[in-house]
Amino acid sequence: VQLVESGGGLVQAGGSLSLSCAASGFSFDDYALGWFRQAPGKEREGVACISSSITGYTYYADSVKGRFTISRENAKPTMYLQMNSLKPEDTAVYYCAVRRTIGLITSTRGYEHWGQGTQVTVAS
Repeated sequence: VQLVESGGGLVQAGGSLSLSCAASGFSFDDYALGWFRQAPGKEREGVACISSSITGYTYYADSVKGRFTISRENAKPTMYLQMNSLKPEDTAVYYCAVRRTIGLITSTRGYEHWGQGTQVTVAS
């Protein structure tokens, strides 16, 4: 299993960024996917999650509802996180993660494989 994130960077508050996580080495359709973030001195937290293609459920943390959108493109296979109306408190290292299950997994403990992370910095 290999996960490679891209798309992080520096953006002004109110701006947008789109993160990608390219996957390889496994049957992507059968996996639940998640985006997590970790700010300095804080625990890693769930941002957005999506279940396998069989069910298609999504979860968003309250702090990002209405601003972030998680999606998956099984043919590539890649997962995305579109982030709009970014705030300085969104600054963190963002990680993608996967687990082979049809359900929706929102906890960090539920994921088996992780990407290396990509830095997102939102300037005020």
